[in-house]
Amino acid sequence: MLVYLQMIDSPADQTKFERLYYEYRGLMFYIANQILHNKHDAEDAVHNAFVSIAENMKKIGEPVCPKTKGYVVIIVESKAIDIYRNRQRHPEVSYDEETVGMQVDHASSQIIARCFSLLPTRYRHILLLKYQHGYDNREIAKLLDISEANVAKLVQRAKTKLDILCKEEGIR
Repeated sequence: MLVYLQMIDSPADQTKFERLYYEYRGLMFYIANQILHNKHDAEDAVHNAFVSIAENMKKIGEPVCPKTKGYVVIIVESKAIDIYRNRQRHPEVSYDEETVGMQVDHASSQIIARCFSLLPTRYRHILLLKYQHGYDNREIAKLLDISEANVAKLVQRAKTKLDILCKEEGIR
């Protein structure tokens, strides 16, 4: 809760937020969990909702009243739905070691993993967002707050660097 309180300037608003937090956190988690059916995603939705509420404390009158409760419920529902939609757009892909029609050489895959781990952190993140999580350059640019052209260049540089590292290890 300290993180949220640091976002609020006024001591009166901090006190109001604290009351609101203890009053509605259980309800907010319940609502988010009903939408997402995942404890961790529900916790993320509640966190995002509290951040939004902390940013808009001026709009809240009495912390424990039906109007505030409705506001809090709307915010957490919105945040949970955002997470749900994002999860639908970028579903998790399970890893299957026995891919049909493809032999997996475990020694080579370990070398590739090692080469990948040697990449600079920024390159690893770009490649993971693009190829593992399925984001396109526009979405990555928005997530990382950089230009789309910068994303394309980083992807190109990361692939080139990974290719060099793999060649040094004797792959390709």
